[in-house]
Amino acid sequence: MEQLNERYRAILNETDTAFVRYIHDKINWNARMLAVVGERGVGKTTLLYQHIKLHNNPDEALFVSADDIYFADNKLYDTASSFYKIGGKHMYIDEIHKYPDWSRELKMMYDSFPKLKVVFTGSSVLDIFKGSADLSRRALVYLMHGLSFREYLNFAKGYDFPVYDLENILAGKVDLPGIDHPLPLFKEYLISGYYPFFKDPQYLQRLESILNVTLETDIPIYAKMNVSTARKIKQLLYIISQSVPFKPNYSKIAGMMDSNRNQLADFMVYLEKAGVVMQLRNRPSGLMELAKVEKVYLGNTNLIYALSEDRPDIGNLRETFFMSQMRVNHKITSAPKGDFLIDGYTFEVGGQNKKQKQIKDIPNSYIVKDDIEFAYQNTIPLWAFGFNY
Repeated sequence: MEQLNERYRAILNETDTAFVRYIHDKINWNARMLAVVGERGVGKTTLLYQHIKLHNNPDEALFVSADDIYFADNKLYDTASSFYKIGGKHMYIDEIHKYPDWSRELKMMYDSFPKLKVVFTGSSVLDIFKGSADLSRRALVYLMHGLSFREYLNFAKGYDFPVYDLENILAGKVDLPGIDHPLPLFKEYLISGYYPFFKDPQYLQRLESILNVTLETDIPIYAKMNVSTARKIKQLLYIISQSVPFKPNYSKIAGMMDSNRNQLADFMVYLEKAGVVMQLRNRPSGLMELAKVEKVYLGNTNLIYALSEDRPDIGNLRETFFMSQMRVNHKITSAPKGDFLIDGYTFEVGGQNKKQKQIKDIPNSYIVKDDIEFAYQNTIPLWAFGFNY
């Protein structure tokens, strides 16, 4: 265990706490067991190290990665037991989905070490309710998304802008002191601002690599797929990336892929869980199998640029941005008229020349316009919705 501790302390010493993700203060860190799940690259590992540095005694904490070679000959449970016996209070486990029979050993930790707090991260396709041991009554689960436009400005440009709730966004109260013209920064974000590694000069190539691992490793492990089935997931994503946003015709796409309709619907759910796509339904997604999918989008605008073979469709970019930002704190459905329905408000998304006719006579309706800087009456700039979290 000494080598695990040395690696943990070396990384902890290099961890920067100047910028901490939005979700940190929403997490109940006092829970005995909790999970932070999310798509690859959104900063789950960094978040845990930051919490240790800011709020734990490093001597009473241990951070391990479940895919560390150490666990080829050692069990997580035994490691936790040894750590607990020397006074350990906080154990952090990264990428739990890479450890065989992870749920059973986590359950054993919870039941055996009442004073040990366990935090683990995993892919967003991870389902703690489907492991060999049910953790639903033991672990709190938090879903972590990529950077909002607000977070991007704070992290990349050194600002300290607060979150604005939907009511304040609709009232035109989003204020940007120090920024005279937000649109150039907004365009930056759409291309390469969703993931915290935006400074990487090979950003889009790194994003493609993350996608490949998600499609070739994370989803197949979760769904117990063979190689040929996993290859169909990549084929499906290619079809989606060339068509979004589109109203899915599963029978037609299944024919193109030499698959069947039910299998295709499962693939779409896997891609959605992994954060690769978003599915806009005609009712809140609590009972996903009962809601009709009206449109399919890629998971964020950066994925559009990474997968697009040509210049991305601007309408697709606008709608994708709106949905990716607003889904974090709200349930979004399709609208009978307009594009989106959120908390009783109807939204029509478009460019600066978008007119009111689509939402005429609809109460509580708003035009969301790209390429404008300020709100006016029921017209709200698209970038302002990036301050939702």
